[in-house]
Amino acid sequence: MLEQLWQSIIELPGYLFDANKRVYLPYLFSAVLMAIPVYFATEQVRTGRGFFKFLFPKHVWWCQSAKLDYCLLITNRLIKAATFTPIVLTMVPVALGLSNGLEAVFGPALHLSAPQWLVITLFTLFLFLVDDLTRFLLHLMLHKIPFLWEFHKVHHSAKVLTPFTIYRSHPIESYLYACRMALTQGIVVGIGYYVFGSSLSMYDIFGANAFVFLFNIFGSNLRHSHIWLSWGDKLESWFISPAQHQVHHSDNPIHFDTNLGSALAIWDRMYGSLIKASSAGKITIGVGQYDAGHDSLTAIYLKPFKQAYRAILPKKNKGNPPLKPQ
Repeated sequence: MLEQLWQSIIELPGYLFDANKRVYLPYLFSAVLMAIPVYFATEQVRTGRGFFKFLFPKHVWWCQSAKLDYCLLITNRLIKAATFTPIVLTMVPVALGLSNGLEAVFGPALHLSAPQWLVITLFTLFLFLVDDLTRFLLHLMLHKIPFLWEFHKVHHSAKVLTPFTIYRSHPIESYLYACRMALTQGIVVGIGYYVFGSSLSMYDIFGANAFVFLFNIFGSNLRHSHIWLSWGDKLESWFISPAQHQVHHSDNPIHFDTNLGSALAIWDRMYGSLIKASSAGKITIGVGQYDAGHDSLTAIYLKPFKQAYRAILPKKNKGNPPLKPQ
């Protein structure tokens, strides 16, 4: 067990070189490049504030909330290695079960003959769309189901945003997202195998789904940052911009439960939860007047269990203000 935990720690620097991780160096570098026009479009230049200070203001990066995020990157990694990694749902049984189920209901697998490039393109696109949709649906559940919200509130209790805020999550939420990923991949692979057979593969860039790579290279790390980058109204009808995700973290009640999508804005548009950056106005980050009290690692890990229990038994929570800011 100790060896496994130590291995988890020494693998952390590898995040910088893994295209499937948000803090992959090219993603971080692209975020810096995309911050340059934002810097010149603000008052920062006129006031003589340098670009480095614009990127790394002390009140953001050295805030107690940000320091907790850095710790959570490590402690969550250790908890994952020690607990739910062996029991998380995996893709293979889901894919096999679905493929067998389709054969039982609709007859033998189709195994359609199609050009390899078409199969790869369809599989890559289908995987990206289903992945993005299931992210939206789980995110919606985390916001709308009271006892799940208590765990997701850990992420929203961040008082500042940095690229490391992506790792500010409770282990229960991380487990749910891991199962979601296995289900998503299993569903797509199962359907893909039934339709096209075993010749499934995807277009990837350095090992990451090509569409996911493009999403990350176009400023995904600015989503959790103080740098306001909007795509403009037209693009924001289709894709969630960094500024739109910052609106999602706003402590203003009119922004609660909005912009729940990951890459695509179409799910929010269909659900009626899309807000464009141009109509958001000035925002502040956090959970507003209902401070979650996640000011220590102990509170972050243990308080959600207590609050989730109270959410299941609402009568015992009578008279307390609803802890529902997003």
